[in-house]
Formats: sequence, C-alpha cells, structure tokens
Amino acid sequence: MERLTSPPRLMIVSDLDDTMVEHRNDNENHSLLRFNSLWEEAYRHDSLLVFSTGRAKTMYKKLRKARPLLTPDVIVTSVGTEISYGKSMVPDENWVEIMNNKWNRGIVEEETRKFPELTLQAETEQMPHKLSFHVDKCKVKEVTKELYQRLEKRGLEIKIIFSGGIALDVLPKGGGKGQALAYLLKKLKTEGKLPLNTLVCGDSGNDTELFTIPNVYGVMVSNAREELLEWYAANGKDNSNIIHACERCAGGIIEAIGHFKLGPKLSPRDVSDFLECKADNVNPGHAVVEFFLFYERWRRGEIENCAAYTKSLKASCDPAGVFVHPSGAEKSLRGTIDELGKYHGDKKDKKFRVWTDQVLATETTHGTWIVKLDKWEQTGNERKCCTTTVKFTSKENEGFVWENVQQTWSEESEVKDDSTWII
Repeated sequence: MERLTSPPRLMIVSDLDDTMVEHRNDNENHSLLRFNSLWEEAYRHDSLLVFSTGRAKTMYKKLRKARPLLTPDVIVTSVGTEISYGKSMVPDENWVEIMNNKWNRGIVEEETRKFPELTLQAETEQMPHKLSFHVDKCKVKEVTKELYQRLEKRGLEIKIIFSGGIALDVLPKGGGKGQALAYLLKKLKTEGKLPLNTLVCGDSGNDTELFTIPNVYGVMVSNAREELLEWYAANGKDNSNIIHACERCAGGIIEAIGHFKLGPKLSPRDVSDFLECKADNVNPGHAVVEFFLFYERWRRGEIENCAAYTKSLKASCDPAGVFVHPSGAEKSLRGTIDELGKYHGDKKDKKFRVWTDQVLATETTHGTWIVKLDKWEQTGNERKCCTTTVKFTSKENEGFVWENVQQTWSEESEVKDDSTWII
C-alpha cells in the first residue's frame, strides 16, 4: 500500500472462489480476464485491490498457478484470520496479536472432537487461528449453539462461520472477513489514505460480514449461495448500497462498478476493434494493456490480418526503438512488429491467453515515462511470465511513443523458453 501517496480512488475487496474466479462455466477465464484488463488499465495506478478468501495461503498460491489472478495489494486469507501485503505476502504481525486474544487452538481442538457431526477438512485448511470442518447443514444451529457454550465456559471468545452449504469454520471472535476489512480501513485512515470508495464482493456465508461494514458498497454476484441471499433478505434488501448482480463472478463486480458509478466500467476486452479503442490516455499503462490484448487477439486469429493494424503499431514506435528479448538479443521495435505478421492465428483453438499484471507507470522527467509490469502468456496449461519495462516519450497532441521494451524472465514463470517468446 506504500506505493500510494494519497487516498485510493477505489478499493475493491473481493472473495475469490465463485466471486472473482468462476469455477463452473468459464474454462478460458473470460470473466476474470475482463476484470483484469479493466483493473490494470483504469485502476491499478491509483486504487487498491484486496482479495479476501477462506483459502489458506498454500491453497491461495495453488489457485494463482491455475488461474490468471492479478497480484493484490493486500491478501486476507483463512477467513479473515491472516492479513498479508504485496507480492511477497508480508504478514501483518499486529493482526496476529489481535487473533491471539482469548484464543487457544488446543482447547478448540479438544472441544470440537466431542462433536461427531463435525468432520475435519483437509490439513491444508487447518491454520493457527482457524479450524475448519464439514457439517450437514441441518445440524448447524444445534452444533453451533452448543459449541459456543462449551468454548465460552473454557474462557475463549470465538466466532463460528457457516458457508458453502457445508463448511464450518471456528476462529477467534476478532477474526473474520468483516473484522479484517474494518482493521484495514482503520489502518488506512490513520495513514491518511482512507479510500474514497470501497466495494465489497462475495457469494457465500463467510462473505456476509463484508456487507455489514459501514460506508461501503456491496455486490453479491448472481451465483451467490443460499445462506448469503437469506442474510440479504433479512438484513440488507433495504440497503441501496448493496446489489444482487445479474452477472456471475467477476462480471458481477464490473456490473457493480457501473451501477454505483465508481469509475470506468468498460473493459478493454469489451472493445472489439483495436483501431477504434482510442481512450483519452493520460497514462501510458493504458497503451501497454491494450497492446498486449491486441497481441493475444492477433495470435488467436480473432482480428483480421490487416496492414492497417501493423501500420498503426509501427507509427507509435520510435524509428530507433529497441526491443530487448528475454534471451538478451536486441531487435528493432518496428522490426518486431513486422515479425508479428507470420504469427497471425498461430494460437487459434489452443486456449492462448495473455494478461498484464502490476502495470505501474512513472513519469521520470517531463514527457518521459517508465512502465513496469508482468506480462503473462498461457497456452493450454503452460504458463510463462516476463518482467517487462517499457520506456515512452510523449508530446502534446501526439500521444505516447514506444522508445524501448526490455524483458527478463520472471521467477514466477513456469517455463522459460526463449525460442517461443515473441514479445
């Protein structure tokens, strides 16, 4: 969060499974990729992205390897009992101390073993401040009431959360997604960076707390589960700041951005014609996002092999512009654009996707910009990533000119094959 020197324009706090990430009807992650390109083009530079998930860190990392997730500014894991910051996931030690208050994991283990109705989830879901079980939903009220009483008698203050129609989590009373969000908002306010707007997004019972935080907007995606809809019917339907979206998952988040007028709502992926995509770019990060989207469509054969496209791209490159390939080889930028011609449609029907992450632009001197980002490619199940630095110059009424592009293999890249990397 240190990269922002003023209050974020927007903070999105989103659950992952079946909210940001579609698991049922979107094999190519189209909805998620729509959100990704919108966020990187219009919001990354002055807003905050927070993922708030029931997953433990190990399972979150597993999801990142399977889906094209952006890197959040903050990741809240294990149903709001862990808070970490940035790409390196630095833990918030103060939050750990808060979680320790009137909590004893050993006692919770001892008491929950007395309930045959509770079945422990996988070891990967058991964390220092969270024990997770499966339970028949018809037994939830009975088990919850008795477990609260037993643990209270043992001197603990706990919280029990039921979600997904089957999952029951026991955590410290101060934990949970809502409490974690309240803590983050207080922290940001203390730093003079309270977001101008906050949008919370969820689909299940463990997201309910997010919608109870004052002065936030909320969206329940169209595929929200029964327990969240029941809570909404009883507690939230008169709150005009909460909507039940018409679209599923990340599409519902984009819908909410438009509904509440929180900022741009048109994803670059919803613009069909590259040459017509002429936004009033005041940040060269926009140009980077749009170029790599064009690159994906070109190789998938979704746009016409038309000289007007390559002519437009070459015109935006300095005649002396240089591209430094991950191998270290240097090429002419305009020559690299010419080479794209022979790759038109070569990834058709191969589940080829390209996305950009952590697109951040800095004006180093007047009219000179440096844009840094991670550029990802995926073909089938094979993923590659290059850390990319682009130098732009700009002149009034002339737009941004590409001067230099330099790429090196990212540590996150599963494959590092110089021979198959174009740009």
